[in-house]
Amino acid sequence: MGVGRWAWGAAAVLVAGCSAPKVPVGDPHAEIAGVLARSAADWNRGDLAGFMSDYARDSLTSYVTGGHVQYGWQKLYDRYEATYFAPGKTRDSLSFEEVRVRPLTLDLALCTARFVLHRRDSVVAGGPFTLLLQKRGDRWLILHDHTSSDPR
Repeated sequence: MGVGRWAWGAAAVLVAGCSAPKVPVGDPHAEIAGVLARSAADWNRGDLAGFMSDYARDSLTSYVTGGHVQYGWQKLYDRYEATYFAPGKTRDSLSFEEVRVRPLTLDLALCTARFVLHRRDSVVAGGPFTLLLQKRGDRWLILHDHTSSDPR
């Protein structure tokens, strides 16, 4: 009889463990919104290395904009450096709005939001973007970025 009760107890624990939903540890929305806030602050300080630290540093990191796909962290870094961070370039103030995060698995999330570039009191550019992020250790890193600009 003792074995029978143990077997039922073990079965109950096993069923409860199997039926428990897989809930992401932490709060992916808050964590990813924090990544974006820090990323905008890095941009606004002129810290390209800090801004790029949120992208996975590998050759498969992808960036889509203006009908073009670009692969590789270094190529993306070089693009941002030439377009926005080169001496004499005007770099407008960056902010992110309407941030929405959808956890896909324990370590993958989809983020949609809008970027806004400000010059003094005027908005000079903006548009929607989608990010696919992966949690590596305690950090969310961007694997894929698809950014569109609003029509002018």
